[in-house]
Amino acid sequence: MTTNNIHNLTRSTDDVVIVGGGLAGLFCALKLAPRPVTLISAAPLGQGASSAWAQGGIAAAVAEGDTPEAHAADTVAVGGGLVDEAVALGIAREAAPRIHDLLAYGVPFDRDLEGRLAVGREAAHSARRIVHVRGDGAGAAIIAALGEAARRTPSIRLIEGFVAEALLTEDGAVSGLQLREAGNPAAPPVLLASRAVVLATGGLGHLYAVTTNPLEASGSGLAIAARAGAVIADPEFVQFHPTAIMVGRDPAPLATEALRGEGATLINADGERFMLARHPLAELAPRDIVARGVFAEIAAGRGAFLDARQALGARFADKFPTVHASCIAAGIDPATQAIPIAPAAHYHMGGIAVDGRGRSSIDGLWAGGEVSSTGAHGANRLASNSLLEAVIYAARIADDIAGRAIPSAARLPDALVAPRGGAPDAAVVKRLRATMSAHVGVIRHGDGLAEAVHSFAALERDATSIAVRNMATTALLVAAAAWTRCESRGAHFRSDHPADLPAQAKRTMTTLAAAREVAENLTERPMPRIAQPMIA
Repeated sequence: MTTNNIHNLTRSTDDVVIVGGGLAGLFCALKLAPRPVTLISAAPLGQGASSAWAQGGIAAAVAEGDTPEAHAADTVAVGGGLVDEAVALGIAREAAPRIHDLLAYGVPFDRDLEGRLAVGREAAHSARRIVHVRGDGAGAAIIAALGEAARRTPSIRLIEGFVAEALLTEDGAVSGLQLREAGNPAAPPVLLASRAVVLATGGLGHLYAVTTNPLEASGSGLAIAARAGAVIADPEFVQFHPTAIMVGRDPAPLATEALRGEGATLINADGERFMLARHPLAELAPRDIVARGVFAEIAAGRGAFLDARQALGARFADKFPTVHASCIAAGIDPATQAIPIAPAAHYHMGGIAVDGRGRSSIDGLWAGGEVSSTGAHGANRLASNSLLEAVIYAARIADDIAGRAIPSAARLPDALVAPRGGAPDAAVVKRLRATMSAHVGVIRHGDGLAEAVHSFAALERDATSIAVRNMATTALLVAAAAWTRCESRGAHFRSDHPADLPAQAKRTMTTLAAAREVAENLTERPMPRIAQPMIA
């Protein structure tokens, strides 16, 4: 790998340009070797990627008696009727080869006493099929191993500390990117011409006031694709992890679902296991059901806690060192105390619509990882399928690009998308995040969604900061699709439409123009009077 200051780059490149230094971006770059790749990472490599924070592991049918067909069936069962069954089966069948790829790159997956891959169980899986690293360290270990492999690969050129703030197109095809130094909106923008761009920019958790995602997960990749005209799939489906540790940190530390797989329970302040009455699988029910259960206990004033005292006790520190460290830092001993929890924005099932090769609706643009929507997750992602999908589609994208002749890079455009970056207004960002949590969160209502659509449309139109405009763009796409879907399905729950409707058991395919049209149509009806979200 070579590392360059961007101002020393030729501004027109025949490289494949990958935006994002997480699992999808790194794996794709490695799979493309020895083809030249320029990898753009907003944060130093290995930081700022949600995949590095993933605790649960990777789902794969590698244990004796398990099958890809059973894995796919579990994926379909929790997806609210929206999972593309062929996509789910294809991913499940490719899981084992990708696990072996990761092993070859040096990922130290846990093994049992006989040397076989050790597997654990997580919610809604019918078998133990989650491969881990030291219980809760899979994401960090995978990114560390791939980052080291990338550094040893001479065909990968790394540009750190720059964000892609606009996607450039010409005649319906990608022509390049507009970049800017991360955290420095006053810096001059830099244009990079390329005919092959892979977006692997992650999710949108930081559009919410409570999230487990890093700061960089603000929906920017989805926004720049949408603003360039890309089709966006299923944006209304945001998964809230039921067990974020509530100790006043932003982002909130995560208590992995594997804890419940090992027998930890959910209790309220009275010590009652409240999930027993909500679902036959109790704590191991699908995430959307558990998240609403936790949300309801908190809303009722009874609080919610993760109790691992009986299931793990003194073994907690050894089995789950990452969670243990987060608890100890907050003054909680999880071996002897229940952990205060709340639902937090965790994963976006929606994203840039892509086909089975990772191609978007814009020629020359591929997307992989959380920024994409493949049809694998439907309305509710099965635990530990996200890292699996990311690595599989990264490999598919690399294969697709390897078999294509990419035209030489276009000339740079004459005009910038936004000559000045504009510093993000902290109060505006805080209000946006509060509005998302209050009105586009775990439980939604039409009136609140209408208010959110109005607010985000105005901000998307008027924001002077391109970073805030991109946040508002993605927020508008999510809110408009949630307002349009007048039913409850998977992670999308409408208190004014609590039933799921068979006629709406189909994926959403939309565009930014369509979301703006929803906002315009809403202006023609009186706005409801509802309480404004608190931003203090």
